[in-house]
Amino acid sequence: MKTFKSLCYLTFIVFIVGCSSEQQENPQRRQLFDADWKFSLGETIGAGTVDFDDSNWRDLDLPHDWSIESKPDIENPSKGDGGYYPTGTGWYRKTFEVPQKWSNKKVLVYFEGVYMNAEVYINGEKLGVQPYGYTSFDFDLTPYLKPGQENVLAVKVDNSNQTNSRWYTGSGIYRYVWLKVTDPLHIAHWGVAITTPEINEAQAKVHVKTKLKNETSSPQSFSLSTRIKNSEENVMEVNLQPNEEKEVTQEVIVENPSLWTPESPELYKAEISIIQDSETIDQVTEPFGIRDIQFSADNGFELNGEKVIINGGNVHHDNGSLGAKAYDRAEVRKVELLKKGGFNAVRTSHNIPSEAFLHACDSLGLLVVDEAFDGWRAMKTTFTPVEHDYSTLFDKWWKHDIQSMVKRDRNHPSIILWSIGNEIIERKEPEAVEAAHKLAEAVREIDTTRGITSAMSTWDADWEIFDPLMAEHDVAGYNYQLHRAESDHERVPSRKILNTESYPNNAFYIWKMATEHDYILGDFVWTAIDYLGESGIGRYYYPGEPDGEHWMLDTFPWHGAYCGDIDLIGWRKPISHYRSMLYNGDEKLYMAVQEPNPEEGEIKLTMWAVWPTWESWTWPEHIGAEVKVDVYSRYPKVRLYLNDSLVGEKLTGKEQEFKAVFEVPYKPGKLKAVGIQDNEEVESVNLVTAGEATKITLSADRSTIAADGQDLSFVRVEITDEKGVHQPNADDELQFSLEGPGEIIAVDNANLKDTDSYVSKTRKAWRGRAMVVIKSTQETGEMILKASSPGLEEEHVVIKSTTVNK
Repeated sequence: MKTFKSLCYLTFIVFIVGCSSEQQENPQRRQLFDADWKFSLGETIGAGTVDFDDSNWRDLDLPHDWSIESKPDIENPSKGDGGYYPTGTGWYRKTFEVPQKWSNKKVLVYFEGVYMNAEVYINGEKLGVQPYGYTSFDFDLTPYLKPGQENVLAVKVDNSNQTNSRWYTGSGIYRYVWLKVTDPLHIAHWGVAITTPEINEAQAKVHVKTKLKNETSSPQSFSLSTRIKNSEENVMEVNLQPNEEKEVTQEVIVENPSLWTPESPELYKAEISIIQDSETIDQVTEPFGIRDIQFSADNGFELNGEKVIINGGNVHHDNGSLGAKAYDRAEVRKVELLKKGGFNAVRTSHNIPSEAFLHACDSLGLLVVDEAFDGWRAMKTTFTPVEHDYSTLFDKWWKHDIQSMVKRDRNHPSIILWSIGNEIIERKEPEAVEAAHKLAEAVREIDTTRGITSAMSTWDADWEIFDPLMAEHDVAGYNYQLHRAESDHERVPSRKILNTESYPNNAFYIWKMATEHDYILGDFVWTAIDYLGESGIGRYYYPGEPDGEHWMLDTFPWHGAYCGDIDLIGWRKPISHYRSMLYNGDEKLYMAVQEPNPEEGEIKLTMWAVWPTWESWTWPEHIGAEVKVDVYSRYPKVRLYLNDSLVGEKLTGKEQEFKAVFEVPYKPGKLKAVGIQDNEEVESVNLVTAGEATKITLSADRSTIAADGQDLSFVRVEITDEKGVHQPNADDELQFSLEGPGEIIAVDNANLKDTDSYVSKTRKAWRGRAMVVIKSTQETGEMILKASSPGLEEEHVVIKSTTVNK
């Protein structure tokens, strides 16, 4: 048995650039194919041919998102849904040599994600298309390759038809590309399915189903070996006829199994090998977990026989300042942020996530609802009368896309539900019931070990009309409709309800409903993390600013959603601490201050907003004015002190929703909240008034990264006073420079009204904070990041880049 920690799964990924001489002698089964591409933005005639001259094209490495390289502009056709970013059409070309020894190999090119309408060419031959930008796909290069010669792979990406999504998608080959090199006798791509049908304390039965392919012209006899560490090897003899494909099942008994849970995400590896004449012809290593999941109206969600209340968050696929680029480290960090924010689950709204994200959920312990689509046949985008979203693809591509998702993702123990849709527009029509049935059956053709859900909502009085549609699901997803759960339970007692979306400010009500009713499995707040696109959702606004929700108007310069518990640079907002306090026991006291209304009027909130509340006792424009202080507490009561004088004491039990609000005349100094247990002061938190900004502090999330051209370090930037107290009102313009084997690939400050480019070496601080993202090259050494600003002391941080173990 092998336990994975946050980055252990990366040890199975060999980062290889091009085709080195070593690889030609010993070809790896899975080779990263991200380096040394050529790129050109715009439609280009003939770019798929071999002899096309791309010498003037831009050199780059993947993953790549050309949209994020520009600034948001209100004139861009992606509009607020797409964050006002440019889209368009682009071409990628890669010239590479194929070793002569590959002349008897099978070679696939595997794309983890291309947004969107990918057309793939090899040596001038069109291999095919993949319209949906979130489906991973592959093409067989073998018939068209020229061993011992140069070959040209070309990809056209067309994201010009706008709008085609309700959030920021990015544009380009935004996830990894791989070559997969095997013998003609091999294990099929996504050909291993692992299930654990019987589990008890003493042992677990592990079923390994393997799809085998004989792409030779002669019969093949061989042994199929499946090994799991500390378990007895299962070996079976297999015969395949010429060009035959066969699926076989083996059973391995794991003694004293370590079960996968979010608290203890234990992982195993199954090593499956084709052995012929004592030689290993092909081998796949597949991580998996041993766990049991059950859903019922009587006991809710049970994991390994224990009831678990789902405290989940929705996330979109973007990585903030990186756009759609799905670097492994960025995806791991996203899961780390979710775990630190107290979540135990995530819903991949509303599209198939990256492989790296799911591996991180496995290894760090985060439950997953894996979602395929936002909609089905009816158009959901609103800024154009022409259909460009998934509704144009559904009839032809729905089965291919959803089964690709399930085949790729079925071995992840983190996944507990498959979601087949979200807020389907045609939900009242009989055709919707038929579509849900077909989608569910397509999933069950591949995997019957998990339940099926989709998220439903209503914008009128109709609700019971959806009962036939909900009946096609194992778990009914409710978006913003949990107030109907009690009456629904009386009408349909067997229904299992999952609150798939909720407003952030309904945290206590949702928690109370989930804890008091077993048939409610839990909640996914909208959202866990701020994201690009769907611009202005969650915004608060000041007197004189446009009134209305994000769908009613252009909210520019807002170019993203501010409804997350966590902002774009990874900082937890006060609502994050409150929500975690409701569901978890590791945080019991927190304090923040509500932003006071300006003199000219009141701050207003949109539907997904919470009041702008900050960890700040620095309000120089409000001296003497009443300021509201929020204290969240899991203690029976709290006391508040200002400059060591008691302001007051208040109850913070369940009846008070575990919070207290104090109105305090503002004056500088130290604000202290104290938790009271049995009339004893047992814990305290402080906020201190900051002086004038004088310093910059830099803190790297990882001070050592891999010299593989892909690894990242996220550097937090804070502006402080002379004593090191964070200055929350600082908005200084920061300049960044980097020495050594790396590059600055993004900057950010979490301000979704700041339209400066994320691809830059300067950024204005917002509320005293910013962030810089550093990417390694393939050279080792020390990188020195320097940050400076007029009037502030320059600061630096050292990040080491080290050799990758292969």
